[in-house]
Amino acid sequence: MRLGLFMMPLHPLHREPAVTLQEDRETIILADQLGFHDAFVGEHLTDKAENVTNSFIFLATLIDATKTIKLATGTSNLSQSHPTLIAAHAAMFDHLSRGRFIFGVSPGALASDAEALGMLNEDRNKLFAEAIDVILQIWERDPPYEIDLPGNRFKVTTAKTFVADIGKGVMYKPYQKPRPEIVGTVVAPFSKGVIAMGERDFHPLSANFLLPHWLPSHWANYAEGKRRAGQAASSADWRVARTLFVADDDKVAERYGKSDPHSPYRFYWRQLRLKLMIPKRHIVFKTHEAQDDAELTDDYVVERLVISGTVNKVVDEILKLREQVGDFG
Repeated sequence: MRLGLFMMPLHPLHREPAVTLQEDRETIILADQLGFHDAFVGEHLTDKAENVTNSFIFLATLIDATKTIKLATGTSNLSQSHPTLIAAHAAMFDHLSRGRFIFGVSPGALASDAEALGMLNEDRNKLFAEAIDVILQIWERDPPYEIDLPGNRFKVTTAKTFVADIGKGVMYKPYQKPRPEIVGTVVAPFSKGVIAMGERDFHPLSANFLLPHWLPSHWANYAEGKRRAGQAASSADWRVARTLFVADDDKVAERYGKSDPHSPYRFYWRQLRLKLMIPKRHIVFKTHEAQDDAELTDDYVVERLVISGTVNKVVDEILKLREQVGDFG
């Protein structure tokens, strides 16, 4: 099993972004020194607690500060930009990092971002599907592209202005061949999108928001998608995110990870619980769909979604998780 890092990041509202951004950079630099395989960093435009507005820009500051860790958008919100822009930026990042890049993608779930962009009533899942199709076409085709997919709003061509001799009208292809690894973050139980990931050789990352009993539904759907593509699913391609805190002392771990009212883990989960309840996506916290919302307290969520303790205790909890949900990589 490889260790990775998935961070929003998320900070108290009173803290200065110049300080927290540097702390987030130092976290990934340390993860690189510790031998972590990858680091996913999220992005939001309109959330004061979450300080990264563009994961490409943030991760670019880490290319020369790290050595082996793969730098991953976690995610690039495809509904928010024209796919030509994202295809160009992702390909350039892949070259800058010499292939230490993972392309994490999603529609972009934060409603306030959509409102600020004037697209609150748009079908962001449809935008996402259309955008990823065009991004892949740009990377697969040669100029002048002339991409006009049935039912897709995005039309991409440089035919009128293409001049091959001077490279005019030509876009980057990625450094990695044929393309970087593409990872989709999965939140909803029984997500049908995971089937499509399996069919297209994208890899799922099951979010740390879900109670463990929902996780097998992701693997089942991913494996189904691979079967439809005539391939066998590999557990090495399934990322499972959990919230961990390891300390030398169990009492310290319990206090800092769960019980202290000022625990950063409690702050994190209070923010996430409220943000997911507003759009009614909080089934991820429930043991069953009919469970009363009133039961979803801070104590309830932290107790079930934070794994804290000494090394041996945390290792035992990870092994227990693998027994419950199956192998993951």
